[in-house]
Amino acid sequence: MTRLAPDLRDRAFRWLADDPDPDSKLELQRIVAAAMGGDAAAVDELADRMAGPLTFGTAGLRGPVRAGPNGMNRAVVIRTTAGVAAWLAARGHAGGIVIVGRDARHGSAAFHADAAGVLAAAGFDVLVLPRPLPTPVLAFAVRSLRAVAGVMITASHNPPADNGYKLYVDSGAQIVPPADREIEAAIAAAPAAISVPQAATWTALGTEVLTAYLDRVASLPRGSARELRVAATALHGVGAGPLALALHQAGFTDVSMVADQTQPDPDFPTVPFPNPEEPGATDLLLAMASEMDSDIAVALDPDADRCALGVRDRDGAWRMLSGDETGALLGEHILSTSDSASPLVANTIVSSSLLASIAAAHNARHAATLTGFKWLVRAGDNLVYAYEEALGHCVDPDFVRDKDGISAAVLACDLAATLRAQGRTLLDALDDLAVTHGLHLTRQVSLRVTDLGRISALMASLRAAPPDELGGVAVTAEDLLPQADVLRYTGEGVRVVIRPSGTEPKAKAYLEIVAPVPDAASLPTTRATASQRLDTLAAEVEDLLGA
Repeated sequence: MTRLAPDLRDRAFRWLADDPDPDSKLELQRIVAAAMGGDAAAVDELADRMAGPLTFGTAGLRGPVRAGPNGMNRAVVIRTTAGVAAWLAARGHAGGIVIVGRDARHGSAAFHADAAGVLAAAGFDVLVLPRPLPTPVLAFAVRSLRAVAGVMITASHNPPADNGYKLYVDSGAQIVPPADREIEAAIAAAPAAISVPQAATWTALGTEVLTAYLDRVASLPRGSARELRVAATALHGVGAGPLALALHQAGFTDVSMVADQTQPDPDFPTVPFPNPEEPGATDLLLAMASEMDSDIAVALDPDADRCALGVRDRDGAWRMLSGDETGALLGEHILSTSDSASPLVANTIVSSSLLASIAAAHNARHAATLTGFKWLVRAGDNLVYAYEEALGHCVDPDFVRDKDGISAAVLACDLAATLRAQGRTLLDALDDLAVTHGLHLTRQVSLRVTDLGRISALMASLRAAPPDELGGVAVTAEDLLPQADVLRYTGEGVRVVIRPSGTEPKAKAYLEIVAPVPDAASLPTTRATASQRLDTLAAEVEDLLGA
């Protein structure tokens, strides 16, 4: 019989006494009872649930919807919001506007009501979005309504079992250190969830916020061409309606949505992971695009802050572009049409180096930041575009200081329609960039784990014994601690960056091969050789990670 440690038992009892939600309380009681009866699996489960609290990662709190401090539940949301309210008040924002939004995941409605209730009871002017809406609408509203903060209940592209809590401050951007640690300290000092006051009323916004957002998005296209056949999916999230409205308002009227993925569904029944990056997630989209002979395919993630593009390849088969390919296309499109005197573009240290070369060609500035849009939108003055390879694109920083899949989709359609009018495609534009700046091929290798300790051990091992050669090239190792838990290896035409994910239980490696292209005629041969090098490098890195 496995013995339940008294300390673990007592911590579970204290949590149960303070949990205001009868459903989650019953859930945890059953696990405690099994653990007290000697069930080894229940003891392990209880230890995991009590291992919290959740901490602010790359994009806020995220975790499985379940009872206990190491999960997303009403008690966690209530105490988190109490901490946020205290932190805001301590910084002179008491009584200010706070906007609360949500997606359509399991638990989102209850968590949304708890967040609004706690903030209202703390004296804030709480405005809630009228229904489940995309995260970019919340980010836009924080900025346009001059709110002191915004709370979005969402787990973005995480698996169906998860939910999350994303916090925006008065600039309309996500929080950065030391605010995250300060808020966590305020949460730790908050009273038990059952003792946190809640108000029963707040103000529900009407359609005016969404209307203002769509008006802004519709103004973004640079060109006049609008003939384009678009296939799109929202992957069972909340973006289908707003995306369709945005495209139509911008003049793109030939738009078809994947019917089986249009309505919000927290179980995400047609995809194993609701993330356009994951294998199989866009199969239905690409099949529809092929059947309809579309010009472009667009996939949003469930909260519509990410955008992935699909194209018909040279062999006639459809494929998704990588985030770096889309980033290069949008970066070139924006810089070639920008009227800023000193424009700045930014991407992260794990994204392709191609954007830096594109910026130099346009006499623009470039910045490489740590991962996460909380850093990208703070890259500097006159920011006109920012992206991260994980399909996040910020094409309108003055109005949405975060990634925005809907505005990125509209601007991508603008570019695709402009090229179509010239008898060209997005792939032709990518070829032009390769000839001008060299071929940049990128790929991601990841290790998904159930034990997060495995990732810590991996990073420690790599620090102790870094590789001196990767992809047949001598590499120099660079450790970005204490600034970030990141290892970077660089050599002639080779770069590998390894880091723990801030949103998922993964270790991620980001690979890049760069090869010069003498002329357009040599591009196919250069691409074939570089692709083989990338395959070899990926295999080496998989071994390095133990994937």
